[in-house]
Amino acid sequence: MLAVSEACERNKGPILAVLEGELAASRSVLEIGSGTGQHAVHFARHLPHLSWQPTEVGAELGPLAERIRLEGTPNLRPAMALDVRVHPWPVGRVEAVFSANTLHIMAWDAVEHFFRGIGTVLAVAGVLCVYGPFRYRGAYTSASNAEFDRFLRRRDPSSGIRDFEALERLAAAVGLELAADHAMPANNQTLVWRRRSGE
Repeated sequence: MLAVSEACERNKGPILAVLEGELAASRSVLEIGSGTGQHAVHFARHLPHLSWQPTEVGAELGPLAERIRLEGTPNLRPAMALDVRVHPWPVGRVEAVFSANTLHIMAWDAVEHFFRGIGTVLAVAGVLCVYGPFRYRGAYTSASNAEFDRFLRRRDPSSGIRDFEALERLAAAVGLELAADHAMPANNQTLVWRRRSGE
């Protein structure tokens, strides 16, 4: 039986509503940390103009590949192994990168590698969309996010909800400018960066 994330089922609709606009001019998307594949299947089905490349690490790759085999559409590519810390990434240039609920799970050095890798694969005028919870000026957006962060850090001290300002610095270092910050349900955001022309 395929694994099902209830969070994915709840948030796939609101995320799709954002991606429909932000990825309207894109043709190829690299998804980092595709998890169960529910997002990949849903977004590829509703955004048929996109070639959607899902990725995962290690033992998570098999279940992801199985969902794509069973439920995928023609524009959804086979699952591919990708560890953000291993450079160069095994992909060519892409017009967009999407990732959901990953940066607070990764260690900080992996977040740094995440942006470094995006800097090498994202095409001119490309777009990066990142969904998840974030802190602003050191403050949580809700009490539930503060509690979630405590849970994450108890489980793994290297994880935790990331500061928006720190992510902005990493994005700027690879030529990305913030284009949008969409408020999402359940105290999450979708951050959108675009590559500056000529970089």
